[in-house]
Amino acid sequence: MSDTWSKADLHIHSNHSDGLAKIPEIMQHVQDNTDLRVIAITDHNTIEGALFAKSIEDLYDIEVVVGEEISSKSGHVIGLFLEEYIPPGLSVAETISRISEQGGIAMIPHPFSNQGVFGPFGMNAFGSAINDLAFHALEVYNSMPFLVYANKVAAKMFAGGQGIAATGGSDAHVLQGIGKGYTVFRGETAADLRASIDKLETRAEGGNGGLSVALRYAFGIPRIHRQRSLNWERCKVANR
Repeated sequence: MSDTWSKADLHIHSNHSDGLAKIPEIMQHVQDNTDLRVIAITDHNTIEGALFAKSIEDLYDIEVVVGEEISSKSGHVIGLFLEEYIPPGLSVAETISRISEQGGIAMIPHPFSNQGVFGPFGMNAFGSAINDLAFHALEVYNSMPFLVYANKVAAKMFAGGQGIAATGGSDAHVLQGIGKGYTVFRGETAADLRASIDKLETRAEGGNGGLSVALRYAFGIPRIHRQRSLNWERCKVANR
């Protein structure tokens, strides 16, 4: 068993949905400015950017996990280690089933946010959902500046472990946000990450730079909104 622990950012957006950076920019930034060993590109309702990142990972000292942030009828679900695109607009259960069918990992991002599966007032529904929805991991920490309360709720609800893995991610839409939230896992590779999630030994942590990243988002919001408009069919939220 490895004694090495590494970091992975499992929630990154590119310009293939509503992120501002192109895939090569993301890859170079991660290599030059972070200590991440694994990243997941999780654009809204597409795996195009993730597949592109995967195709060029050999040019960098980083491994890429193909991911997708899927707009289910009841909130966002992230699929990791995907091979095929999963369409939006399905139920949460069907979305998770589609992820599992292709051998992926179903992660619930920002679970208690407005776009989370449980929503800001969904604490009472969380316990029964664990039995009803066969997801594998819960994003306990998300470094987006406006999700402080949602993170606190997620950490509180996860206190017992619940038999699911804890993950962290940046939900980065700007380069400077990448790696500000991350998952600590045993080993160094994407395969090690997956094994660590399966063994429920991962943990969620946050990095420094909160104010500077918040300012980047404040100044970047108009551009993010424009990018979202350009890719509206991908980025729009499914009707609940």
